Amino acid sequence: MDESRKLLLAAKMMGFKLKLHADEIVSLGGAELAAEVEAVSADHLLQASDKGIEMMAKRGVIATLLPATAFSLKENFARARYMIDSGLAVALASDFNPGSCFTENLSLVIALATLYMNMSLEEAITAVTINAAAAVGREKEIGSIDVGKKADIIILEHPSYKFIPYHIGVSIVEKVFKNGKLIYDKERDDRYAYRKNS
Repeated sequence: MDESRKLLLAAKMMGFKLKLHADEIVSLGGAELAAEVEAVSADHLLQASDKGIEMMAKRGVIATLLPATAFSLKENFARARYMIDSGLAVALASDFNPGSCFTENLSLVIALATLYMNMSLEEAITAVTINAAAAVGREKEIGSIDVGKKADIIILEHPSYKFIPYHIGVSIVEKVFKNGKLIYDKERDDRYAYRKNS
């Protein structure tokens, strides 16, 4: 921990924004260290202590939780409900990697958060949008539909956001806009793929 603190403080002095992988498998004081060095966010936190959670909340560190990793590793899920009730801002992410979590499916992440981490659907959507933007220090540019922000928007094929944790394991994205420009249209792309393969 001392070596990590030394490296993090040196990086901070050089102007870097800090992010930590913390307390994933065992509680080693990673959440406490994230608060101490005033990191932007700390990831995983499956085994974060009550004290560490309290300290992170006081210092405004974002808790980035990765439920698909806990699912893939058969570990207990992070205590999202306790964290939120303690005043800690929670973000959700996929942790897509071939070693411990080989999925990039955010609807699965949202389903796990609502079913196993006691988050409301509204909290989970906030966690994958504005709180996720805050976890990478970009909440002033992206993460919500506001005047002056980039128009990075998805349109889902369902009639209500309440379908997100209900219809999982498949893409439910109908359209994608990046900087206000349409870059993906499922209907058009599916028609193109059908014609190409006919």
